[in-house]
Amino acid sequence: MADHSEVAYTTADGNDYPAHEQTYEGFIVLVKYGTAAVVAIVALMGFFLT
Repeated sequence: MADHSEVAYTTADGNDYPAHEQTYEGFIVLVKYGTAAVVAIVALMGFFLT
């Protein structure tokens, strides 16, 4: 069997967790507003195109 050593990301030097958290929070904001925009577009299409 293959020798499973330690996982690399747990032992890597220089992990920048504050930058990671900031990027993740930006992604969540983008998904939230993007979803709201798509819902608004679909609702407007349903209202005006039917």
